[in-house]
Amino acid sequence: MIKKKLLALILCGITASALMTSCGQKVDFTTDPSAGDTELSGENSESPETPTQAPENVDIMNFTPPEKGDKVIELTFKDYGTVKFRLFPEYADLGVENFIGLAEDGFYDGLTFHRIIKDFMIQGGDPLGNGTGGKSLWGSTFDGGTDPHLIHLSGAVAYANSSTTASNTSQFYIVTGEEINDETFEMYSSYGEYSFSDKAKEAYKQNGGIPYLDGNYTVFGQVFDGLDIIYQIQCKATDTNDKPLDDVIIESVKVTEYNGEELKWNISDYDFDDPTTHEVDNFTPPEIDDEIVVMNIKDYGEVKIRVFPELIPQGSENFIELARQGYYDGLTFHRVIKDFMIQGGDPNGNGTGGASIWGEKFDGGKYFNLIHAAGAVAYANSGATSTNGSQFYIVTGKVYGKESLEGLTESAKEVYSTVGGTPYLDGNYTVFGQVIDGLDIIFKIQNVETDTTNDKPVEDVVIESMTVEKYDGSDIHWYISDTNDTDDTTESNTDSEETTEEETAE
Repeated sequence: MIKKKLLALILCGITASALMTSCGQKVDFTTDPSAGDTELSGENSESPETPTQAPENVDIMNFTPPEKGDKVIELTFKDYGTVKFRLFPEYADLGVENFIGLAEDGFYDGLTFHRIIKDFMIQGGDPLGNGTGGKSLWGSTFDGGTDPHLIHLSGAVAYANSSTTASNTSQFYIVTGEEINDETFEMYSSYGEYSFSDKAKEAYKQNGGIPYLDGNYTVFGQVFDGLDIIYQIQCKATDTNDKPLDDVIIESVKVTEYNGEELKWNISDYDFDDPTTHEVDNFTPPEIDDEIVVMNIKDYGEVKIRVFPELIPQGSENFIELARQGYYDGLTFHRVIKDFMIQGGDPNGNGTGGASIWGEKFDGGKYFNLIHAAGAVAYANSGATSTNGSQFYIVTGKVYGKESLEGLTESAKEVYSTVGGTPYLDGNYTVFGQVIDGLDIIFKIQNVETDTTNDKPVEDVVIESMTVEKYDGSDIHWYISDTNDTDDTTESNTDSEETTEEETAE
């Protein structure tokens, strides 16, 4: 389903040497690939009085086959493989010259893709690895311009910039984008700022991409082999700044010649299996002898938690090691909200404390297929996953009607409409575990009496101990319906579509 993004372009004009900051209020998570980390936002911006003049209805040349012997680029990713893209010196002469020169100098070898946004693009080419660095073949910036023959179709290669094409350096991005249809272009038209030729519209509807970037960035290449690798990389777990949790490394960039190999321009040309459309991973059972965490809650009983080190390595490691050290023993669940979650892990007992095994806060990131289903375990934060510490929460949530879950995968819809959860938290917190036994205990605790100011239980709910054990193959009870306690289930709490101001895991 197409995300209805608000598309007015705000450019902060941050130079490549400036600190990475954001500009404008973020809407939906639409972001442009600028070297200075600027945003595409629908708020705090004004539309021009008259629509932008439609570009000339020229032929779109992104998928023009190269001639045998033409220079092409082979970009090899460590652990992923090689991506080949065609160059267009006839439409982006300086952009091509810059990239070839830097590649022949070995400039890109060993650098990373520091910024990844699914259904948008992957960005790299910064020697500092954070979006603030880079240089051109000529030492400073250069102006690569734009050409209407080259647009931001899926697989397009373009230079990031910090306000205009005159600020191009070495940083570049490769488009993945999203599906485009007539409704998309009607939405663009309603904003009055975007206008596209008929031929560009047709190309986007056939191939997908990010049309609203056209005219603002220098497109100079198009992937013709290995687009499935780009799509695989865009699915990686990332932190708050869209930086991959595990480095995506450019092993080498080589300038070679086209030898007549098969051209595969579109993702449909590949046997690509998008991992983010798979079944929700929360209910993947642990293997025998996998480490699990056993939490004994005083006067309530034992809760067992499966962690996901294969998906959220730092988040899992932090929780396991804190449990192993006895950090959580004697702490309380200081915040309890019925039909939402129970929160604990703060040595101060009031939501103001906590530390990670590394002493400071850490960024556990997020993984698309770990969601806030009932029984999910995640880190509380103060606005971003980069502020994770020791505090965690366990979801109870509500059951939702599928009609209120627009935009989610079918698998996520099925989970939230049957076992319940808190879907509005997805993407903002690090989910790292799932209760495999004792969920009935969590649902009992959510009913305790709390004060009216801080949701703190009137009588302490104490973590007596938390230990790390090996999973022995014992029965797993993922769902509240798996228990004999039917007095308090999510079945009566259905179809909640609004999030109250208090319902954030801070």
